[in-house]
Amino acid sequence: MSTKIKPADTASSKPAGHAFAKDQIDRDLIALLQANARESTANLARKLGVARTTVVARLARLEKDAVVVGYTVRLGLEAGERGVQAFVGISIQPKVARDVIKRLTRLPELRQLSSVSGEFDYMALLRTDTTMRLDSVLDEIGEIDGVIKTTSSVVLAVRIDRTV
Repeated sequence: MSTKIKPADTASSKPAGHAFAKDQIDRDLIALLQANARESTANLARKLGVARTTVVARLARLEKDAVVVGYTVRLGLEAGERGVQAFVGISIQPKVARDVIKRLTRLPELRQLSSVSGEFDYMALLRTDTTMRLDSVLDEIGEIDGVIKTTSSVVLAVRIDRTV
């Protein structure tokens, strides 16, 4: 059963979500591609309620404008994504960021590190094989000179994942 997305009246539509997309059809097209990047242009056109040539032209423009920069494969749990994932808020002393980042970079379990506003200076995404290894990595982070505090949240389930 295919889901048809009704094209929006672009003159009265307010941007929702992808601010970089030109109109609602672009945003709907991007959402469909995020769900399944291998979807055929014919199926995309059918779901959007537009001509296949419209989808082809819009994809070409989105690629040219670097809104869409690639298509990829995401591996499932059976292909190496097993284990424990945690978000870790890290607070550091002033003027030690460079050294802390250098030490964090050496952790193979570190998947992503972002500087953030709010309670923490950094938010790290860790993936380990076991909770015991996560505990050990958290200890390592806590022992880095300049780290004041860490707060961890273990991921129980990923509900939506549009990162690739």
